[in-house]
Amino acid sequence: MAAAGSGRLRDYLDDPFLGGLYRAIRRAGPLRSISVDLTNACNIRCTGCYFFSEGMDAHRADDDAAFDGFVERECARGTNFVTVVGGEPSLALDRLRVLYDRFRINVATNGIRRIPVDGFERLPIGVSVWGDVATDRELRGGGRVDVFERALANYRDDDRAFFYYTVAPGHADQVERVVERCVDNGNRVLFNFYSDLARTGGAFDAGGGFGTVRDAIERSIERWPDRIWTTAYLAHVVTTGELDGRRWGHATCTSVTADHPINRDRIGNGNPFNPHFRAYNADFTTTRRCCTGVDRDCDTCFDTWEHFSWITLNLRAHLATRDAFTNWLTTTWLFYRINRLVDADEKTLREVHRRTRLSCTPPPQAPSSPGGLPSEPATADAGPP
Repeated sequence: MAAAGSGRLRDYLDDPFLGGLYRAIRRAGPLRSISVDLTNACNIRCTGCYFFSEGMDAHRADDDAAFDGFVERECARGTNFVTVVGGEPSLALDRLRVLYDRFRINVATNGIRRIPVDGFERLPIGVSVWGDVATDRELRGGGRVDVFERALANYRDDDRAFFYYTVAPGHADQVERVVERCVDNGNRVLFNFYSDLARTGGAFDAGGGFGTVRDAIERSIERWPDRIWTTAYLAHVVTTGELDGRRWGHATCTSVTADHPINRDRIGNGNPFNPHFRAYNADFTTTRRCCTGVDRDCDTCFDTWEHFSWITLNLRAHLATRDAFTNWLTTTWLFYRINRLVDADEKTLREVHRRTRLSCTPPPQAPSSPGGLPSEPATADAGPP
């Protein structure tokens, strides 16, 4: 029996461009994903970093046996995609190379130490930046170290690297000049949004919303449509916490460890989730509630990586109209493209932006369930860079 909405899906895929994106995702295959903290060590202390704010650095593995056992267990479990996060993965290159050789992966780095090309030729690298040089120095360099400048030098014209730009609500005026530095450096940009876990307040307080930041992102898309890996729709969902009449939170987030006891009610509430996903601590044995949280309020989470998953695992919620489906498909394709799971030229990215600028309003409500359509591609649920 055909699933609800499957007829509409076939109609939408008659569009050659949409059909091409969809087929590329299907060819890449389903993702059975996890996130893992590769080490509990870091060479800087960023103001408001969730890793240290939530005490995740308390977990550690003193020898490689725990790591080796973790790798073998995940291979046996069928994991094929790993998001590698904090502390700082460039401090554990031997372990990183093992993961690169065994899985499809991406990695988040602060950019201070360059991940070499040799042995990591096709590694997607998300290089963090939190503002212009002055802001980044204050938030991440302790007022002394120009972290952004070091990262630019380390990853100049490196096709593996994109800057994962975390914008504070009151820093819309910095957006275009930061993007310009990244683009001139030969890199692309994916936007993230600052959660004020350090309670700094002022320009960092999300209480006033991200409206002016979204405007600045759209201007950046207009200027550099082939270099921006965030669409207007993705930015809207992340910053407003709205999708299909539902609100972002623990009850709807899909980046939760499915077999963790704290998530029992979440898993049973009928909202979509990835049953394979786990967020591993740096001891490679224990897991936590979700990618970026232990006890934190989900209202403080504006993490783009987790919202990618929220969108992609909610295909049914995007089937009511062609525009809504376009928003879902372009978001899912972007995730695959960022992680080098599909190939595309710059013309394709420009067309993605053109279509989502025309259809970036939130989708109308449609029926949804934890199950997917028989014909939908399996989508990723990975931890944040």
